[in-house]
Amino acid sequence: GYNAELDEVRALAAEGHQWLANYQASEQARTGIPKLKVKHVSTFGFVIEIPKGSVALAPANYERRQTLTTGERYTTPELKEYERKVLGAQDRAIALEQTLYRELLASAAAKTSEIQTTAAALGELDVLLAFADRALAAGYVRPTVDESDVLSIKDGRHPIIEQLPDAEPFVPNSTFLNGTTDQIHLITGPNMAGKSTYIRQVATLAVMAHVGSWVPAAEMRLGVLDRVFTRIGAGDDLARGRSTFLVEMQETANILNNATPRSLVILDEIGRGTSTFDGISIAWSVAEYLHGKAEAKAKTLFATHYHELTDLADRFAGIKNYTVKVKEEGNRIVFLRRIAPGVAEKSFGIHVGAMAGLPAEVVKRAAEILGNLESNEIDVDGKAKAARKARRKLSEIPGQMTFF
Repeated sequence: GYNAELDEVRALAAEGHQWLANYQASEQARTGIPKLKVKHVSTFGFVIEIPKGSVALAPANYERRQTLTTGERYTTPELKEYERKVLGAQDRAIALEQTLYRELLASAAAKTSEIQTTAAALGELDVLLAFADRALAAGYVRPTVDESDVLSIKDGRHPIIEQLPDAEPFVPNSTFLNGTTDQIHLITGPNMAGKSTYIRQVATLAVMAHVGSWVPAAEMRLGVLDRVFTRIGAGDDLARGRSTFLVEMQETANILNNATPRSLVILDEIGRGTSTFDGISIAWSVAEYLHGKAEAKAKTLFATHYHELTDLADRFAGIKNYTVKVKEEGNRIVFLRRIAPGVAEKSFGIHVGAMAGLPAEVVKRAAEILGNLESNEIDVDGKAKAARKARRKLSEIPGQMTFF
């Protein structure tokens, strides 16, 4: 409908099958040869094919093109004219399409600015509609973004994990950070308790608030941030010859060199890629630097298994200890997923190892060694004497743990 000439030549090509069928029927009736066929062959184009037994009935105006063992192939003035029109129509259609396409490009180029402006507006509208749809569907609230130094979240939830179809019911958690009394939260807790999920959740909600989205929480107030820094996970860079620990330290250095009091810093297990004492020393020093360096005094969530770091809360007013609550039921632990003030009593690493399927003898020996290390008693053979006397009954640890 855009161009009448193009429609006409396309119709000629498209209607070819019907014309050929009609022509074949008329030639069958005219010649009295019911098995006469009109077809297209790659060598000769459109032809009339007559079986060998009916060749004598071919009209005088049939021009022989090819002899076959089964019959003869012919052409006629009508077929030649039709082929000329069809081929011409196809060539003309291609030429017209190319001309119209060039005209369309020229027209679009003349309105590049308007098109880009419209595309940007549509993109923004698409994002805002997605924000609104998710906010209504998942019960999000509008965050308050201001110039304060506060990051306050009441009953925050992780926007992705809470939507997983097979996940346990999500437990909301609250957060309060500022630049003075609650600048750094040291978060301890057992393996798999939810420390990493919690700190990522806070960072995700901060980003969502900054891009204009509502957030999964009962309430949120946030002073404008200049950056969100994260040091999470472990990975090397073989192509550049960087070990896991070197990558960890380079990322940490970037944070310490660029963080400001307007930044949010998320740290997960700093120092775990090296020896215990080195790791504790680095993690301790990083926390002190972020607390004491005026130009780097960022609001920080610091998840760690180094319980020695919890002593920092007694030394610095702006550092607070938080833990992920668990409940022990005999030889089982139940993760409550609740963040609360305090310090984790232990990491339950051996319990997690049992749950993961470590051989029973490995779990049993690990319990011996842990008891021995905790009481600082190892004999010359490396056997845990104290642990043998009061061996933990970890052989009863089930292979599967109960979560809720």
